[in-house]
Amino acid sequence: MYTVFTMLKLINVNHRHIRNSQVVVTDEAGKPNALLTDLLRDVINSINIFVNINDTYSVDELVDALTVHTPLPDDVLEEYEKILGQEILGINFATRKGQIEFILER
Repeated sequence: MYTVFTMLKLINVNHRHIRNSQVVVTDEAGKPNALLTDLLRDVINSINIFVNINDTYSVDELVDALTVHTPLPDDVLEEYEKILGQEILGINFATRKGQIEFILER
């Protein structure tokens, strides 16, 4: 099983961690999910600013690091934990759009 966290650790673009503008969350039919996309982009932005994801080995460790290094409230961190633990059905590289689509279940 691959999760959003696993993919964030594995995917690099030009030898750098992905930028938040490069990701989109879609369903199996390719329909974008704006709410989850915004949440995932927020998570990626926080990771890129405050922590090194390569120093963490689980969702819990990453959320703990964000707790220590950010002023984010608990409810936001809980939402981060949910999206990071979400199972991924697949990844689509939309090269024409310059995007990486994380395919999640509805």
